[in-house]
Amino acid sequence: MSNRIDDFLIHPPAVNCTGVKRAGLEFLWFGVKELRACLFAGLFFLAMFCVPRTGLMGIARYDLLLLIAVTIQVIMLKTGLESRDELKAITLFHLLGFGLELFKTSAAIGSWHYPEAGWSKIGGVPLFSGFMYAAVGSYIIQCWRLMDLKIRHHPPLFFAVLLSLALYANFFTHHFIGDYRWYIASVALGLYARSEVVFTAYQRRLRMPLLVAFLLIGFFIWLAENLGTLFGVWQYPNQIGAWATVHVGKWGAWSLLVMMTFTITLFLKDIKQRVHIAQ
Repeated sequence: MSNRIDDFLIHPPAVNCTGVKRAGLEFLWFGVKELRACLFAGLFFLAMFCVPRTGLMGIARYDLLLLIAVTIQVIMLKTGLESRDELKAITLFHLLGFGLELFKTSAAIGSWHYPEAGWSKIGGVPLFSGFMYAAVGSYIIQCWRLMDLKIRHHPPLFFAVLLSLALYANFFTHHFIGDYRWYIASVALGLYARSEVVFTAYQRRLRMPLLVAFLLIGFFIWLAENLGTLFGVWQYPNQIGAWATVHVGKWGAWSLLVMMTFTITLFLKDIKQRVHIAQ
């Protein structure tokens, strides 16, 4: 189901201009499409930063954030801003993310924790936390459609899937055996060295190395994570007592997670045809 807003963004009115004006128009339209693609993520993180720590109307902050996230998702589905197939993929991102949260916050691991009470916590993890991962998936899926993404020289899907599985497994296993994320990153550099993402901001087709896209998205997620910890939604051990910036190494971890999320989106039926596999 389509909607008029997205149709307008995908097929904007033609304007005859050149030079600086044309570049400015392309940049402006790129920003508008980015804002639209970030609709779920933006609204969700805005709620995360605006809801008081004490909650509202007797509802704990974590429980209220869950209600807000579900409400946003339902509205997007009902208004055609999101399709049922996209919702299925986003639900998978939620489950994968929540599973990772359960493991990372367990007493044996203690990578970070959620200090507040709430009825919607399972194993010490609030259910809304999975929506942080779903927000990343939602953004990527929306970009596919709004910017008419196409991928040139994508590595064979078999190797991309293996790399994603190894990455996800390493998030768990590095607590018991060696941390191999940088080896995985090195393999990713080789696999995606030639890969390009081709996109349309206004009317002109633009290109960017796919690895650069992963790094940029990972960087903005790292910034959002800093804000999340600043507002005390969750905390790392070194932030108890006094806030400190999230270690810059998390930027790399998020970039790799973006790569894994991107690989999952390739299996959506309307996206498969947009990917040129390298031979």
